[in-house]
Amino acid sequence: MSEPAGPHDVGGLEGGPIDLSEHDVAHWEWQIDAMVRLALKKGLISDFAELRDGIEKLTPDDYERCTYYERWAKALAHALVSRGVVDEQQLAAKAAEVKVRQEAEDCG
Repeated sequence: MSEPAGPHDVGGLEGGPIDLSEHDVAHWEWQIDAMVRLALKKGLISDFAELRDGIEKLTPDDYERCTYYERWAKALAHALVSRGVVDEQQLAAKAAEVKVRQEAEDCG
């Protein structure tokens, strides 16, 4: 059996139990979903396969550490940077702005 191509490539490997319990979707997860759908509608990304490509390019540590929607967010960011829609500095600045706003809301 050959080595997997990445942490996402687990076909045929023992994966352990799957958590099938229902859970509430967090507000930020709905926001990521909306951003992906908007990027598709606006033609900023071509299809969900483009996101899958970004997810498959995550490092093994990022892939294991991130949740489903965190992977989507990273993949969308990768696609938008790759297409020149936004650059790394703009993305970092906006992320920092959102983090400060979130921390202020958490304290208030």
